[in-house]
Amino acid sequence: MKILLNQMRVFRKGAVEELSVLIQDGRIVSLSKNPIVADAYVIELKNGTVFPGFVDVHVHLREPGFSYKETIATGTRAAARGGFTTVCPMPNLKPVPDSLSNLQPQLEAIARDGAVHVYPYGAITVGEKGEALADLEELAGHVVAFSDDGRGVQNPAMMRQAMLRAKALGKVIVAHCEDERLVGGGYIHDGAYAKAHGHRGNPSASEWKQVERDLELVAQTGCGYHVCHVSTKETVALIRQAKKDGLDVTCETTPHYLVFHDNMLQEDGRFKMNPPIRAEEDRQALLEGILDGTVDMIATDHAPHTPEEKAGGLEKSLNGIVGLETAFPVLYTELVRPGLLSLDQLVTLMHTNPARRFGIGSELEEGAPADLTVFALDESYPIRAEDFLSMGKSSPFTGRSVFGRCLLTLSGGEIAWQAEGGMEG
Repeated sequence: MKILLNQMRVFRKGAVEELSVLIQDGRIVSLSKNPIVADAYVIELKNGTVFPGFVDVHVHLREPGFSYKETIATGTRAAARGGFTTVCPMPNLKPVPDSLSNLQPQLEAIARDGAVHVYPYGAITVGEKGEALADLEELAGHVVAFSDDGRGVQNPAMMRQAMLRAKALGKVIVAHCEDERLVGGGYIHDGAYAKAHGHRGNPSASEWKQVERDLELVAQTGCGYHVCHVSTKETVALIRQAKKDGLDVTCETTPHYLVFHDNMLQEDGRFKMNPPIRAEEDRQALLEGILDGTVDMIATDHAPHTPEEKAGGLEKSLNGIVGLETAFPVLYTELVRPGLLSLDQLVTLMHTNPARRFGIGSELEEGAPADLTVFALDESYPIRAEDFLSMGKSSPFTGRSVFGRCLLTLSGGEIAWQAEGGMEG
């Protein structure tokens, strides 16, 4: 089947061009000013802008083991609705993918139900317990990288050994950095809001001290290293220096750390995640890190839970919020429209840099896979949890008015999402 996106605004190479996009057999056949294709299925989206499909290197799809929270099917449909054509699910599953046999149920679910491209992580340690290394060699050909997300690897000798093995395999270590000795039972940022409302605080050092440790190990091993969900100013400074020192280091942050600070917290589980939303000075440091290239990419840390699991307020709710369906609209509204970032910078953070670092995703160019998304950038609407395709409904952005509605997402040339009433075919 041929699909023609006719006379569209196409965002490529940092600029918008008026082009038509012809797709056949899952690939972009041509990008042309005036194509003539009589036998194509023609899609007209006069108010849409075409972008390369976004890449999210940090999601939780919950299957296998926790399908009452999310499944490959629901999570990848949510991804498509958010403009993502490639996602990387974390390994805190049941079974933990610490061997090929334990990874197999996830691979089967991906093949059966994935609406977009899904590249899973393998665990660093057996059961993510930090006591013995997973079968990294067996997993290497089937996973995008190695991570024990949800837990920091507490033993430095274990992490050093993992880095040496990952380097030999040409894989990146993707680190959830948390020194459990320093958390002290805290569940929100150890700052003004915690003190004013009687909550136990989680200090910034619980994150950055382990980043500091790991960067010393990276210097020793030469391993490729990526830091998950950066939230503190100290972490930004450490990564900035590591890059100056020539280490193979990248990092991500998330929309909620870029938009919120701890004085904006509410007594609601939809503001509960790990690491926690931190102080305004941390938020500003993250923005500065984005502008100077220290922060390489934005991921969502999409982490769905049931309503009951998120009903315990800040103290007793489980950590995690959903984000796949709101990331681009929120960032476009909060950062691009006010002029804090250019549209090109946002696309680089959500597509180009993650795709390049992990060797996944594709560009808008002839011959490439047809992984793309179309947004109506001028369309404004309120974020409503009941509209989410994800089974998870907990988001701190609920109720906010944003610009940018996803009209269409193609993954491998197949329609993974299309908005009702947003297109003519």
